[in-house]
Amino acid sequence: MSGRQTSFLAQALQQGAGALRSRRFDLAERIAGDILKSNRTDRNAVLILAHALVGQDRAGEAIAPLERIARRSDDGEVETLLGALLCKSGRAADGIAQLRRTIARRPPYLPSFQELAGQLSKAGQLGEAISVIESGLALVPESVDLKVDLGRLLHESNEFAKALEVLTIARDAAPGRPDVLIELGRVLILSGDYTAAADAFRHVLAQRPDDGSVRAYLATCLLEQGERDAGEAALRAVMRGGPHLLGRAAFVMAASSHGRFFFDMSEATKFLGGKST
Repeated sequence: MSGRQTSFLAQALQQGAGALRSRRFDLAERIAGDILKSNRTDRNAVLILAHALVGQDRAGEAIAPLERIARRSDDGEVETLLGALLCKSGRAADGIAQLRRTIARRPPYLPSFQELAGQLSKAGQLGEAISVIESGLALVPESVDLKVDLGRLLHESNEFAKALEVLTIARDAAPGRPDVLIELGRVLILSGDYTAAADAFRHVLAQRPDDGSVRAYLATCLLEQGERDAGEAALRAVMRGGPHLLGRAAFVMAASSHGRFFFDMSEATKFLGGKST
């Protein structure tokens, strides 16, 4: 390939990636398709095409081009996306088999462990999903991402003490990471440590002040600590995120041992400062 052709390809790939970022999936598909007319096995163009097709709910069409790349090389990213799309397209057995082959690659490609665990969890195989993440951590024990996934899966399987231990280690390794703090806070609520949970959620809100879901968790903590005024103020702030959050705010208020219950949702809306419909 000449220097001019290489430059043109690089520019086209950059444009395709930009179209994906701006969610212009049809444009990304056209750009990737144009590249693949001259080179059917251009790895980056195939990845752009696959993500563009997924964005248009046409995941099944991405399988064949991904399989072509996967047959040519051991590419963890391609194989993981292929496994995910096989599952998404109703071929879960094939997808999980592909992901099992990918996690056996060395060096390990950590997203493949996460994808396989996620697919197993969806299938109700929580114990096996936990084992997959643990096998990844045995290979890369410093991975905070895998620790968060392990903590989440342990939470889902009601192993709260283990989840708390794992997530505390993750928090200490990556202070301030919102995903770690949110999962840790959720487990702390279930453990009854509302003060520590509230502290975790406040740290997240310092970075993401408009996150209504996290503010609702904070409200839960405040109400459970008997800080009714502060908790209700937090729920009113949740409502400012939009009327779609009314159900979440009303549930938090009603479920708390120090909350309130309204038989009439319009009264709950009025109390929380929302607009009655």
